[in-house]
Amino acid sequence: MSEGDLPAHEHYLYSVDERVLCFHGPLIYEAKILSREWFDDDPDIVGAGYYVHYKGWKNTWDEWVPESRVLRLNDTNIAMQSKLKDLYTQAGKKRPRDSSTEKEDDYLNTPEIRIDIPNGLKAQLVDDWENVTKNQQLIVLPRTPTVSELLEQYKAYKLGKKGTNQETLDEVIHGIKEYFNNALGTLLLYRFERHQYSEARKKYNREMVDIYGAEHLLRLFVQMPSLLAHTDMGVEAIKTLTDYLSDILRYMQRVQKQIFTTEYENPAPDYVSLTNAI
Repeated sequence: MSEGDLPAHEHYLYSVDERVLCFHGPLIYEAKILSREWFDDDPDIVGAGYYVHYKGWKNTWDEWVPESRVLRLNDTNIAMQSKLKDLYTQAGKKRPRDSSTEKEDDYLNTPEIRIDIPNGLKAQLVDDWENVTKNQQLIVLPRTPTVSELLEQYKAYKLGKKGTNQETLDEVIHGIKEYFNNALGTLLLYRFERHQYSEARKKYNREMVDIYGAEHLLRLFVQMPSLLAHTDMGVEAIKTLTDYLSDILRYMQRVQKQIFTTEYENPAPDYVSLTNAI
């Protein structure tokens, strides 16, 4: 199908053979787009998807990624790439990976990480994507409940169950909050939301977990297997965390009507114009 024959709703920001930057886990790498496809029914990629090859990596790392993980190869994004690498290296949270052999060896030595998203929440992801990307609407900020409030609600629920280790639970919740605060601006936003995010950072003197809510927390959980595959956490620690993440997702499905918004706002025309110009 030629570009001129594309259905009206199918719009791609990037071209086949274009050199781009692409998020893989929390870091950014140079990549080349090998092909692209429109996804309507895949919970992991909704809308434009790109099959990318990471520069200097073996072909076994080629993968389909959503458009939200792709960036233009320009000076601004290269600077962000460098900043993220420095941040995670200095924090000691991520191991530097300088060769394709090391990347593949590390990955193959990491146990498979699975976090099952309940079907009801998969549908929630699709609805959220359509509201923001197709309808060009925004979630009203700050959310109620916020990520912090939602996790505290889960904590109270979990402590009501026999056998819950409060110290472990506190560590898990603290870790999720840290992941969320660090990942929101780089991994969890759709393109149409980026200006709103910039304005929220200026307007509210709060952490991101005290501004955003269940919609973006759910997006984080989708990304968590990739994020955890690139940490130095041991097998038992990863299992404990993924068990909790799966349990939190089941809790979120049970209280779905109370924690997810049904009201998205239509931004002012100048917001739409500004976003489309980026």
